[in-house]
Amino acid sequence: MTSTAPYEIETSEGDDGTPHPVEQLWTPCADDAADSGFVAHRDLYVTGIDDATEDHLYPVAFLVIGHQRWADVIEAAAAYMARIHGWRNLHLYPGDDPSVLIPRIPRAVHTHGVFLRHPHPDHGCACEWDDTWRMVWAPGTEPGAVPITALRHPAALVTAAGIPNPDDGAPATWAK
Repeated sequence: MTSTAPYEIETSEGDDGTPHPVEQLWTPCADDAADSGFVAHRDLYVTGIDDATEDHLYPVAFLVIGHQRWADVIEAAAAYMARIHGWRNLHLYPGDDPSVLIPRIPRAVHTHGVFLRHPHPDHGCACEWDDTWRMVWAPGTEPGAVPITALRHPAALVTAAGIPNPDDGAPATWAK
């Protein structure tokens, strides 16, 4: 699940008055990124994401850890689809009509995100979100924010991925 608005990390106060995150922050690194759903491709860590409805068989967007070149993100996204879903064509989802015009591959953006695990391990709440991960867009100055390059899947609706748009004043820049 993602959010296009900048995200504020929610905190609660401990018995001693010390604030702590309600959710656990995670910073992907080489040791655990692959175990958390990322595919390593030429030293890039890429994953596919769904939109807020979470009802798609295939990703509507791709995230690559770090600020990467647009062409490298496209290649990493194709490698992710080949490894996870067994296909390499980024222009259509399997079963789509090849005669339908699909827009060109969208540009990638450089932005930041925070990966959250609900709940914070020390403060369980037993709700429906227990033991789930989510990524939210965040300003680069947010504690735990990591640089991300994001790319909408070409066959997904423009609004499906909710990727920050630099042309709309979002905290992002176009990848080169």
